[in-house]
Amino acid sequence: MYVIESKGGAIVCMLVSLFFLGTWPAVMTLLERRGRLPQHTYLDYTLTNLLAAVIIAFTFGEIGNTHPNFLSQLSQDNLPSILFAMAGGVVLSVGNLSTQYAWAFVGLSVVEVITSSITVVIGTTLNYFLDDKINKAEVLFPGVGCFLIAVCLGSAVHSSNTADNKAKLNDFSRALAYPLSEKQVKVTIFGLPFCGIVLFDKCWPFSSPLLHIVDSKDLENGSDSAYKAKAGTAVFGKSTFIGMAITFFSGVCFSLFSPAFNLATNDQWHTLKKGVPHLSVYTAFFYFSVSCFVLAIILNITFLYHPVLNLPKSSLKAYLRDWDGRGWAFLAGLLCGFGNGLQFMGGQAAGYAAADAVQALPLVSTFWGVVLFGEYRKSSRRTYMLLGSMLLMFIVAVAVLMASSGHRK
Repeated sequence: MYVIESKGGAIVCMLVSLFFLGTWPAVMTLLERRGRLPQHTYLDYTLTNLLAAVIIAFTFGEIGNTHPNFLSQLSQDNLPSILFAMAGGVVLSVGNLSTQYAWAFVGLSVVEVITSSITVVIGTTLNYFLDDKINKAEVLFPGVGCFLIAVCLGSAVHSSNTADNKAKLNDFSRALAYPLSEKQVKVTIFGLPFCGIVLFDKCWPFSSPLLHIVDSKDLENGSDSAYKAKAGTAVFGKSTFIGMAITFFSGVCFSLFSPAFNLATNDQWHTLKKGVPHLSVYTAFFYFSVSCFVLAIILNITFLYHPVLNLPKSSLKAYLRDWDGRGWAFLAGLLCGFGNGLQFMGGQAAGYAAADAVQALPLVSTFWGVVLFGEYRKSSRRTYMLLGSMLLMFIVAVAVLMASSGHRK
C-alpha cells in the first residue's frame, strides 16, 4: 500500500480534500434548487461515493511495498476496528442526509458554517487526545479558537444579510401592482405551512417543488395556482428553527465520524488481538464507505415510499427513469468520496486533529453560494465586511491547524 511519509504530502491531501468537500454540497444544492427530489439525488450520490472508496482501495491500497495491503486485510481478524470504521460511516451518512434537508431551510452558507465549526471544536479535541497529542497543542487550539471566531462572524453575517433581505423585500413590494405583505402571502416548504416573509429578485419560474408563493385570492377560492420564485430565494420565519435544529444535529454527527475512523486505524483502545495489524487507512475507508452505502440505500428507498417533511412520494421505477441531473449527483458522490479519503490519508500521516482543517468548508461553499446561487447579492457594505472577516478567519484557522501537523510513528 502507499504510505504518505511527509508533512508536505499530508498537507497537499488536506488542501485537495478541502476543495472537494466544499464543492460537493454546492452541487447537491444546485440539484435541489432545480427541483430534483432529494431521495433521487442522494441515491445517485451514494453509488459514486462508494465507487470512490473502491477506487482508492484498489489503487493506493495495493501499490507499493508496504504491507499489509488492502486485499490481504479483508481476511484478517480485525472485527473491532471494522466496527469502529463502520460506525464512523453511519454517523457521516446520517449527517450528510440531514444537511440535504437543512440546506432548503436556511441556505448553504449557514449550514456549512455551523456544521464545520461544531465538527472542528468537538472532533479536533477528541482526535488530539486519541492521537496521543502528536499535534502541537500551542498551535492546534488557537486554530480551533479561530474557527469559533469565524462561526460568530458567520452568525453576524447571517443576521446582517437577513436585515438586508427584508429591506430588499420592501423595495420590491413597492414595485408590484399591489403591496406584498405577510397577510397576502403564504408559503409551504416541503409541504409545511410557513407564515413568514419570502423574498425573490425576479418573477422567473423556479423549478423546485419545495417552495412556492400562493396569492391569498387563490387560497380563498380554493385554487392551487402559484407564483414561483427564482433560485436563491431566502426564507425567514418558523422554518428557520427547523433548519437550525437539523443543522446542529448534523454538526454533532460530523464531529464523531473522524474520531471513530481514528480508532479504527490506530486501535488506541487496544481492541485487536495481539499480533493483528492495524487496519490501513484504505481498508478502514472501504468499510467506512460500505456502511455509508448500506444505511443510505435503506433510508432513501424507505423515503421514496414514505417521504419525510411531506415531500412527494416516489418509487424505484420513477427513480430509475429520473435522469435529470443524475450526472451532477454522481459528480457530488465522487467529490465527497475522494474528499473523505484524502482527509483520512492526510490525518493518518500528520494527525487527525490537523486534518480537521478540511472542515473549513465555508471557504469553498460560500464561493459557490455567491457564484451559483446569488447569495449575498446586493447586500449592504456591513454584510460584505462581515463576510470578508469570516472568510479571513477561516483562512487563518486552516493555516494554523495545518501548521500543527505532527508525525505519526
